[in-house]
Amino acid sequence: MKLKSLGHAGFELSLDGKTIVVDPFITKRQSSLKLGSVAKADIVAVTHSHFDHTGDSLELALRDESAFVSTADVSHDAEEKGVKEVFGLNISGSCQVRGITVVCTQALHSGNPCGFVFIGKEGAVYHAGDTGLFGDMALIGELYSPGVALLPIGGYFTMGPREAAKAAELIRAKYVVPMHYNTFPMIRQDPEEFKRLVEGKIDSEVLILKEGETAEIVLTQKE
Repeated sequence: MKLKSLGHAGFELSLDGKTIVVDPFITKRQSSLKLGSVAKADIVAVTHSHFDHTGDSLELALRDESAFVSTADVSHDAEEKGVKEVFGLNISGSCQVRGITVVCTQALHSGNPCGFVFIGKEGAVYHAGDTGLFGDMALIGELYSPGVALLPIGGYFTMGPREAAKAAELIRAKYVVPMHYNTFPMIRQDPEEFKRLVEGKIDSEVLILKEGETAEIVLTQKE
């Protein structure tokens, strides 16, 4: 499994030989990346309708003839704009997309939000989307056993480091990756503070990925 940061809340995930791109927000901000540096996507997933998450999702899905997964409203918009393979999920719904199981999870935010768990033979990855802390994150950990949890830490619009550290404690993923921070002045945070809060309390390892950086991760589905 490979995980590449696209900056902000965007990631490129290689799972079971499939490439999943989540919340790509590249050309519409000052990014060091270009769309050409994003691998051909088998699946494009969008957690909610805000501009910094829809980002370049439509362009990538059309470029690569990707399957498009989001909530019903965002998926309907993608279908109207020419995306051929569309999945519009609601909370706790799931689907099989090109060999990957995608589970739609709760998120606490505006813009009809959700998170996703992507499950393959190599393991499971939880992208929390934009969210505040909620106790049922423990159920996400219990039901899907994600080996990797991608959690917002920016505060103001989402959880801050303290709340996200508690989320990591509830989920108990082997690896935790902070996201959604330092893109705008209102969400300035030190990811090292989050790392100290997590690793001082639980066994999870915090991976701080710079924009464009890739981590290779070995998991089993039960981790």
